[in-house]
Amino acid sequence: MKSIFVYIFTLLLVFGLQAQDRLTGKQFATRSEVIARHGMAATSQPLATQAALDILKKGGNAIDAAIAANAVLGLMEPTGSGMGGDLFAIVWDAKTRQLYGLNSSGPSPKSLTIDYFKENNIEKIPALGPLPVSVPGCVDGWNELHKKFGSLSEEEILSPAIEYATNGFPVSELIAYYWNRNANYLKDYPGFAEVYMPDGKSPAKGEVFKNPFLAETLSILAKKGFRAFYEGEIAKTIGKYMEQNGGFLSYKDLKNYHAEWVEPVTTNYHGYDVWELPPNGQGIAALQMLNMLEAYDVAAMGFGSAEYLHLLTEAKKLAFEDRAKFYADPAFNDIPVEELISKEYASERLELYNENKASRYYPAGQPEKGNTIYLTVADKDGNMISLIQSNYRGMGSGMTPTGLGFVLQDRGELFTLEEGHFNTYEPGKRPFHTIIPAFITKDGKPWVSFGVMGGAMQPQGHTQIVVNLVDFGMNLQEAGDAPRIRHDGSSEPTGERMEGTGWLNMETGFDKEEVLKLMKMGHKIKSSVGGYGGYQAIMWDDKNKVYYGASESRKDGQASGY
Repeated sequence: MKSIFVYIFTLLLVFGLQAQDRLTGKQFATRSEVIARHGMAATSQPLATQAALDILKKGGNAIDAAIAANAVLGLMEPTGSGMGGDLFAIVWDAKTRQLYGLNSSGPSPKSLTIDYFKENNIEKIPALGPLPVSVPGCVDGWNELHKKFGSLSEEEILSPAIEYATNGFPVSELIAYYWNRNANYLKDYPGFAEVYMPDGKSPAKGEVFKNPFLAETLSILAKKGFRAFYEGEIAKTIGKYMEQNGGFLSYKDLKNYHAEWVEPVTTNYHGYDVWELPPNGQGIAALQMLNMLEAYDVAAMGFGSAEYLHLLTEAKKLAFEDRAKFYADPAFNDIPVEELISKEYASERLELYNENKASRYYPAGQPEKGNTIYLTVADKDGNMISLIQSNYRGMGSGMTPTGLGFVLQDRGELFTLEEGHFNTYEPGKRPFHTIIPAFITKDGKPWVSFGVMGGAMQPQGHTQIVVNLVDFGMNLQEAGDAPRIRHDGSSEPTGERMEGTGWLNMETGFDKEEVLKLMKMGHKIKSSVGGYGGYQAIMWDDKNKVYYGASESRKDGQASGY
């Protein structure tokens, strides 16, 4: 046995390998993929992943397990999720062999008009407090998913979250970091400190946190069903709390809310069908970017090359100008989705692209009419779900209804008060939304369910994941661990305008010579350690009939199967 260790040590010296180097695959990969036959779950918190697997092992399906994991994450990762936020999902149903899309984002309060902002000289909807609060769509998302696909009872599905909320769980490292950051500026909002700052401070890594208020709220839903969130005492409590604290969200707003089933939209990228949801989300930005990238031999350019990164960045700029102009609530606008994601429109937009120089500004096109959690679960029958859920801005508005154990979202901040814009504030309108789930099929069969959480990074992250898998041949784990870029500085749906070329943020791991080439092209480079999203993914291997799971190292998450 001793001679074996001596031999391995000698090999390490000869080949210059360090302790963290890998013997297989890409050196930037943090771990191998997880491989299992019967079920797989990938979430941003290991205990939530285990809760999903427990539901699968009890006989629940992927949708049951996803709802259970989401409920657990609302407790354990309130820095990105919770019942006070919104939800989107794409479901692959094994029976019908079809994808279904769910938009469970809530509208603005009916009683709040744009005149209120004008009369009070408010030029931009604030980030915090009562004014940006919109109807929380999350729980009716659970309700619709459960009605259409669920197999276990609400009580069985919510039992892991109720148990953890009652008895407590140890807070994980990155979540503790963000919890503290949020608490510093949300602590004075009514109800926040009582729930999230026991003993006057946010919980540190390893501290056991309990949320008895949330346990009680979840118990009501377990007994009375998910619609009890909108039609009973919970909704009345929210309405009363908002009225007492200068808000507009009412019991009637909640009672009248229902999530909407929508058709996912797609583009084909080198033989793979990439699926996103239509606006009011930003998913089609990824499809627009992929259509532009497909016009070039990205594989020949090579991962990390200046040529590829320049193309990727400029495609992002082009797509995001359309995002700023067109992406909004389709119930209030005629949005040319099919035209925006067409190959012909991509070719038209690429006429503005300069292969050698970073642009300072691109106009939006004229198509002719013709801080969030992500999780994914797959089960033994072949069902898969791609689900994303968020409060926005981490822990949302800070508004924490009395005795309920969760914070309300602040998605209303993403409206603009600029008149005549697609995304101008109106009562009962859904704001532009950043959170997007994704799915990839191949020849009509499911291939990858994935997401990359994180504001405007999301379509940029989706695009990079698809390119890593399809063009650069990375495995599921490598595709998420590979160094990423994030471009900041495009026009926004809130009416804000870009200045100059914007900043190109780059993680460590890119070749210095390629970075210098980008700088010579006019890109303003910034090295930053955060804001590159959080990736989870599941891949179906149709040949071997197994699932692959991946969860990146930028979050506290875990992929696990059985």
